[in-house]
Amino acid sequence: MNQTNPDLTPLHTLNPLSRFSDRAEDYVKSRPSYPAEAIDIILEGLALPSQLVAADIGAGTGISSRLLAERGVSVIAIEPNPAMREAAEPHSRVEFRDGTAEVTHLNDSSVDLVTCFQAFHWFKPEPTLSEFRRILKSSGRLAVVWNNRDQTDEFTAEYSRLVRIASNNHPGESRMKSDEPLFTSPHFSNIREYSFVNRQQLDLTGLISRAMSSSYVPREGVAQQELVSGLQELYQRFRDQQGFVYFAYETSVHLAQPTV
Repeated sequence: MNQTNPDLTPLHTLNPLSRFSDRAEDYVKSRPSYPAEAIDIILEGLALPSQLVAADIGAGTGISSRLLAERGVSVIAIEPNPAMREAAEPHSRVEFRDGTAEVTHLNDSSVDLVTCFQAFHWFKPEPTLSEFRRILKSSGRLAVVWNNRDQTDEFTAEYSRLVRIASNNHPGESRMKSDEPLFTSPHFSNIREYSFVNRQQLDLTGLISRAMSSSYVPREGVAQQELVSGLQELYQRFRDQQGFVYFAYETSVHLAQPTV
């Protein structure tokens, strides 16, 4: 009998546009930010931030959009999910728009920077990269960023094990970083990768919310109850005197130039 291997399932086929609709509140509460060094390298060598227009694609609740805006960049946050857009904290330099990675509705050569933070793996690679090239100026830059959990850290590895069990080994859990399409795309060249250490501090409520913000984690039923129980035990094992546990991440930044 033929069975689909979940490890080979393209993530863009798994309902990416609406799968986070019931996760927006947890996303706002508990998703990690990105280190200042990552934003530094994304902007390095470009014009003054106040002169830049960035399209942040798959912007979610605007975590990355606000980081760019706080540097002075004008950000168009493209997000197809209404619940995520509505949950976003407003910022004077961030404008949220409905759109997808494949169809942003932006004009040709209209932005200096395209960014994707923790989202590229949900996009259809070829039409997405073609669209990014279309909207970027020839002098522009693409930045694709992931917070990858550091599996050499004991707490982080045990959290990942609990989530894999609860999600029945969902392919999204093992394949968040998906940079292969960048290296084979005719639309981009001069691809460079940078890595930065990142850490996230959470209390027990935040730890459970962090798990619930993952679209493939069950929100009810036996598996969800067992996950929460496991997270409570994990928290008690690793909490410090202030009542916090700490995720370890490697923040991966890929920069690419549009082909001319």
